[in-house]
Amino acid sequence: MKKKQDIIYQFKITLKDIKPLIWRRIQVPKKYTFWDLHVAIQDAMGWYDCHLHEFEIVNPLTGKKIIIGIPNEDEDFANYKTLPGWKQKINDYFFKENQSANYIYDLGDYWEHKITLEKKLLKENNITYPRCIKGKRACPPEDCGGSYGYENFSEIIRNPDDEQHEEMLEWLGGEFDPEHFDPREVAFDDPAERFRIAFGRG
Repeated sequence: MKKKQDIIYQFKITLKDIKPLIWRRIQVPKKYTFWDLHVAIQDAMGWYDCHLHEFEIVNPLTGKKIIIGIPNEDEDFANYKTLPGWKQKINDYFFKENQSANYIYDLGDYWEHKITLEKKLLKENNITYPRCIKGKRACPPEDCGGSYGYENFSEIIRNPDDEQHEEMLEWLGGEFDPEHFDPREVAFDDPAERFRIAFGRG
């Protein structure tokens, strides 16, 4: 009997509303849930996963946009319902006719990312997945006020004469190079362990 080959999904993650672009290219197993993908995006981008998140994607069965993430009690009174990410498989939503989605992290600062399925690949031997194979520019600092706040932050960091420069560096806890990114420095957490930390259950 022919052995079933494992499939890998390659995604490009681009942070919206910031130029020059900040982006990552990652490869994850086809069996991943949206929770697993969320953890991989967080780790590849450099976020700390300390805020809420949600995916916006078209349901291929209905043609309507749905939200996948972490449900909450307030939705009982809203006109939408968030599907739990750990119960939704990425291979049920991403394919040739449905290649993109939005991923929002921190509903206050509202960091919006475009997710694009670039291609499907066969799993390579001796390669550990997920993995980040490419990207550009550093992730913005957490809680800096979204894309507009990051623009202001960047101007201050670039100008040593700005009166807020030293204060901003102290807030960061050191230097910040907006151009630095090395995919070899990306370390991926176990999504199941992250789930236990977040929700106290496995």
